[in-house]
Amino acid sequence: MSAHTIFDNAPIGSIVVWSDGTPQPPTRFRKKLAAWQSSNSRGRLIRKRGGRGLGSVSLSACFTLHEVDYGAGGVIAIRVHRTFSLESKLHFTIVERPATGSVCVLDRPGDDAELVYLATNEADAKEWLTRHGYPHAVLEEVTADEAGAGLIEGRTAA
Repeated sequence: MSAHTIFDNAPIGSIVVWSDGTPQPPTRFRKKLAAWQSSNSRGRLIRKRGGRGLGSVSLSACFTLHEVDYGAGGVIAIRVHRTFSLESKLHFTIVERPATGSVCVLDRPGDDAELVYLATNEADAKEWLTRHGYPHAVLEEVTADEAGAGLIEGRTAA
């Protein structure tokens, strides 16, 4: 799929894989493997941002994926997000959509909202919010329409 297809069809909370189509190098080539992994990985879709203008500069639409967290002892020290322009030449695949009935906890209302937690249900979302500081958080339940009727790359999801 193209970046346009992900932007248009993937609901927030989906797991998306991206690839440049090159084969994975052997693990003994650590530098080559690290470079390959930057163009071949996966993440959860946490934000979609439409095109916008800033003065005389126009910025194209993009989406952001949460790739990984680094930390220890339950404390996240570094959170890795990857933002892709719709002009990206990478190949994207939706491998998992959020379950119908799950609840997206967004950090704020509006078009610039970012997913901070994907809860299994509303009770889980409210309990999570009591432990985390998002005073303007918005809860949005995932509907069957958003889950995409269970289709992933033309196959029926399990």
